[in-house]
Amino acid sequence: MDSLVFLCARRLVSHESDFRRALAILPNELYPVLFSAAFLDSRTLVVRDLVTVWPFPVLSFQRLLAHLDHHLLHHPKGLPRKLCVQATILAIVAHLRQTLEDPNRGMRWRRCCLRVLDMMDLPDDDVHGGPEGMSLWSTTVSLAKACLEVSKHQNEHLKRGSKRRKGPSGALEAPQSFSVEIRTDLFVNSTSFVVLRDALQANTTSLLRLKCRDFHAEELSVGSTVTLLDCLDACSLRRVDLRFNNLGLSGLCVVLPHLTKFPNLLSLRLPYSNVDVRRFVSGTDASLRRLAGQLGSLLGLKELNFGSSRLSGNLRYLLSDLQTPLESLELAFCSLLPDDFNYLRQSLHAPALRKLDLSGHDFTEALLQPLRQLLEKISPSLLHLDLMECRLTDSQLDDLLPALCRCSQLRCLGLFGNLFSTPALKVLLEKTVVLPHLRLVIYPYPLDCYITDHLRPPSGSGWFFEDAVDRARFNAAKAELCQLLLKLGRSDAVWTTNLHRHGAPDYFDL
Repeated sequence: MDSLVFLCARRLVSHESDFRRALAILPNELYPVLFSAAFLDSRTLVVRDLVTVWPFPVLSFQRLLAHLDHHLLHHPKGLPRKLCVQATILAIVAHLRQTLEDPNRGMRWRRCCLRVLDMMDLPDDDVHGGPEGMSLWSTTVSLAKACLEVSKHQNEHLKRGSKRRKGPSGALEAPQSFSVEIRTDLFVNSTSFVVLRDALQANTTSLLRLKCRDFHAEELSVGSTVTLLDCLDACSLRRVDLRFNNLGLSGLCVVLPHLTKFPNLLSLRLPYSNVDVRRFVSGTDASLRRLAGQLGSLLGLKELNFGSSRLSGNLRYLLSDLQTPLESLELAFCSLLPDDFNYLRQSLHAPALRKLDLSGHDFTEALLQPLRQLLEKISPSLLHLDLMECRLTDSQLDDLLPALCRCSQLRCLGLFGNLFSTPALKVLLEKTVVLPHLRLVIYPYPLDCYITDHLRPPSGSGWFFEDAVDRARFNAAKAELCQLLLKLGRSDAVWTTNLHRHGAPDYFDL
């Protein structure tokens, strides 16, 4: 339920034409609630006016909008974010331009004290945000363009000689006392590479600067990737996520040395990097050893994702130089062999693993026993386990249940795409009820709920066509599971087949 202050704020910001006059006499303490109300109701002019005279050094979207979650659930179009985010960025650009031209402007009314715009943890609306949402890619482009606009105006101002100042070298310097730092995550691909590169290269002198926490890049060449990494602030970066970049072993060996300058780098994600050690060519062993050594130089690394890299038999060589144990390891579709599982079970990482993704492996034969032994070893620490599309059947699930039930801290279990029946899923639910923290289970459509076996892919994969499911049968099976959850006192747990609504928790959210 909204507070009386918030309801009054919504009423006040609804009168946009009169709001600016009232703003001059409003106490600073009301600014946060007014911003939240304006954001909720998409009052972009109010957002602009508030930012222009923001009385605090930090404006954090996450902090200001945290209590609007219930509105997001009931708003017919979701939270109208895009226009208000853009209005905030444009207001900062306008403020910096005006202050550059007239540094004493704020003294005639109220001086803007904003020094940091915190845009971290804004949800990426690329998938479910709709037209009013704002994707991380579009946010990155908007911020880069804003930085370039400020830098351009700054350079023009210097060239005109307005308020000229000489630095030690005799070069003109712009005043930095009113600069603004934007803390954000960045997402770039080949389309947006140039604009982000130019914005980051202007960071050293611009009044509007980008500080990146999580860096995501897709479809970039080795050279472009290195260029952007070299432009990022060394101390603020905690994650590098490079996917679909076709880097290969040789490309990764070029990129990874550029990560050593980031002392706070905790997460390195390299899925779909076109690494396949099964295709042995001259220099493969040397490249693998070089890559292992470079990984070992990342002293703070806690999360590593090599998804869809074919590492068969080489996991030991890849991870052997790491000095500290990994807490999150994603090896989906990596064509691992029993030796890889045996190494992982005996490695320094086993006691520390909190998240493990082994999706896409065939556990019907040689790998089942190594998997069971690995789960027994990592059971005290494991919080999240993904075994999706692993061709697991009822009998293999039965073999794994004792090891699964030893994972006393388990919170999330991903089993979508396997070959289970409804009775097997009921047994799974009954057995895992002993796990007090298990809150999310993503299970497959039961085999007995399909209209026909003929729609099963030849590979035996569990990725069946959803439209081949008999909805009546599936709804009945789903109801049985729900009733069983209630009967066992686990109504707090979510059992679902919905991968999109209930995605895997991020390592930093574990």
